[in-house]
Amino acid sequence: MYEFQVEGMTCGGCANSVRRSLQAVDSKARVAVELASKKVRIESTADIERLKSAVVAAGYPVTASAVV
Repeated sequence: MYEFQVEGMTCGGCANSVRRSLQAVDSKARVAVELASKKVRIESTADIERLKSAVVAAGYPVTASAVV
């Protein structure tokens, strides 16, 4: 499981954009977004760098990432 700190998410639409960008890399990824803390948890077998790049490409900076 990965955890990203994602800046710029302010609403449910933002959360859905982040979720869609991650699932474009891994359609079976399980994604949980916490808007208040700006944390995104991802259960995926995809490479962490590919997932991070997808979120950044969607317009949301990833300021921290970790394997949890």
